[in-house]
Amino acid sequence: MTSSADAPETDDPYLWLEDVTGDEALSWVRERNAESLGRLTDTEHFGELRDGLRAVLDSDDRIPYTRRRGELLYNFWQDAEHPRGLWRRTTLDAYRSGDPDWELLLNVDALARDEDENWVWAGAAARWPDYTRALVQLSRGGADATVVREFDLAEKRFLTADEGGFVLPEAKSRISWVDDDTVFVGTDLGPGSMTTSGYPRVMRRWSRGTPVAEAPVVFEAQETDVSAFAGKDRTVGFEREMVGRSPDFHTVEEFVLRPDATLVKIEAPADADTDLDRAWLLVRTRSPWTVAGTEYPAGTLLAFEAEGFLNGSREHTVLFTPTASRSLSGWSWTKSYLILTVLEDVATRLEVLTPPSGPEQWAAGDWARRELPTGEAFAEVAVVGIDPDESDEIFLDTDGFTRPSTFARTVLGASAEEDAPLETLRSAPGFWDTTGVTVQQFFATSDDGTKVPYFVVGKESAEAGPVLMTGYGGFEISLTPSYSGIMGRGWISQGGTYVVANIRGGGEYGPEWHTAALRENRHRAYEDFAAVARDLVERGITTPDRLAIHGGSNGGLLMGVMITRYPELFGAVVVMVPLLDMRRFHLLLAGASWQAEYGEPDDPDDWAFISQYSPYQHLAKDATYPAILVTTSTRDDRVHPGHARKFVARLREYGHPVEYYENVEGGHGGAADNAQRAFQWALVLEFCRRVVG
Repeated sequence: MTSSADAPETDDPYLWLEDVTGDEALSWVRERNAESLGRLTDTEHFGELRDGLRAVLDSDDRIPYTRRRGELLYNFWQDAEHPRGLWRRTTLDAYRSGDPDWELLLNVDALARDEDENWVWAGAAARWPDYTRALVQLSRGGADATVVREFDLAEKRFLTADEGGFVLPEAKSRISWVDDDTVFVGTDLGPGSMTTSGYPRVMRRWSRGTPVAEAPVVFEAQETDVSAFAGKDRTVGFEREMVGRSPDFHTVEEFVLRPDATLVKIEAPADADTDLDRAWLLVRTRSPWTVAGTEYPAGTLLAFEAEGFLNGSREHTVLFTPTASRSLSGWSWTKSYLILTVLEDVATRLEVLTPPSGPEQWAAGDWARRELPTGEAFAEVAVVGIDPDESDEIFLDTDGFTRPSTFARTVLGASAEEDAPLETLRSAPGFWDTTGVTVQQFFATSDDGTKVPYFVVGKESAEAGPVLMTGYGGFEISLTPSYSGIMGRGWISQGGTYVVANIRGGGEYGPEWHTAALRENRHRAYEDFAAVARDLVERGITTPDRLAIHGGSNGGLLMGVMITRYPELFGAVVVMVPLLDMRRFHLLLAGASWQAEYGEPDDPDDWAFISQYSPYQHLAKDATYPAILVTTSTRDDRVHPGHARKFVARLREYGHPVEYYENVEGGHGGAADNAQRAFQWALVLEFCRRVVG
């Protein structure tokens, strides 16, 4: 086959498609959309599928997940009448009633109409401890860049800059509360203020009523870093200000900013995850680290007394040690406890640790440990709400592939070290019939002999049937068992089987599972995914012509490699908000921040291995490809839509059929509201059904 893997970028005839909102590029997008939508949405079945998925997304029976802020529980809610969403709050007692009287704070739909903007909610940070003000972020069309406005929670209105409110124009800003009238901020103030990755390079201490450009600088990163950051822990008795930088996507240099403006570096490995919380510094290693003469493997969690560590002490306690099947997914603090989220062959377990009780035990005291019951096998349990400043209350969300979510509450150590009984606050309805559906975990053998786990969800059958398979394999992100009304109603209940592949590059088995597929070892993630595809066929679950796959972002890159390197294994491929031109990814939007993951294309040694798989350069005229659908968003300001556009243009040039859909909104998620989400997933599932169903 002939391809252009070694061609210099100047030979690229489709650079004009990188002009995101250029007239010529958008005209091309409209033509492609019209062609593909005309083919994929022209049946009654598509309309029924779209409407059925929309009913799932808009269902009034969905769980309104909450976050506690002081005495109240806050929720953001989208439905058919409010596609942009409502920000609201209530009390715990009212929430327990099942039909709370929600206090409306902000109607984003009304705001969008009043201001004639396509606002998408991007979150809010309420000011502790009174929670009377919040920094609200709004995105145009779902982009990562946001507008920041201070919101008065008592008067339920935005404060203008003239009133002394904190207001920032659209940018990829970082902003957080310092005290009632001060914030840390990093934003686009012109040349020199942002990194080459498009994130803040300079952090400032901004006082209310003053120009942000005149705010004193507290920290500066390098222009080639990913980003600078700053924040404050306002916990009484442990107040600390933190500043630092991320030289690349996987490393951090972090400092305690003392009141006299001196910086005290946290001397942990640059690639470690650190957490400075009250008396403690937690360090999770991402590579082997020797402490006080003992080497700890990647994935170990160590606890140090914080001030002692900053002053040079290395006395510590080991809180978690990984094994071949167990990894630490994350942790959460309550006021008195530390909760560890552990993955055991990709199923979740929660452990509750009790720190030593007083300063005299901090340096080397024992941490008591117990398990928090989490339910059946292949379940995912997430700590979704805590109030670490005030209590040991936690909110848990539990679900699985065939188990709808349960939202529950408990209080750890409510009496004599016994937890309060787990109180179910809400149970989500089942959006599809799971009768006869099984969940199985298998292990495929990759090219180098590694055992790669994957889940199979569907009805057992003696005949090979249609399968839709997904994977990600990057940035230490894990794909864990979770309930999907979309996939259940739109695919499994229609007779399909759904497969989730836990390939290397993810975090399912800790940092080493990730680093095993980093940079020059990227090929291992692709070999793993192909191994799972072959294993599905060998087990008689499907055949290549009945196997469809989908993935987004880094998973979209995975799909591109499957098309160009393993086309014979699949019948259909859906490529969503993808990276595909790995020769230029570092030049487009946030791409420079991912060079630690993939390598540096301008370095000949790195390009030597990147060029072996970069999908755009490996498309060939004389190849035979599976059916392909590519989707992206004009408003994706993280992964440039040019990747998807150019890939499709080259496929068309070479005479290969391809479907394309570019949503004008949606950001990196591809959709800005439930109507768009339902439409997008109906396209994906309809395409797969027609090809492999």
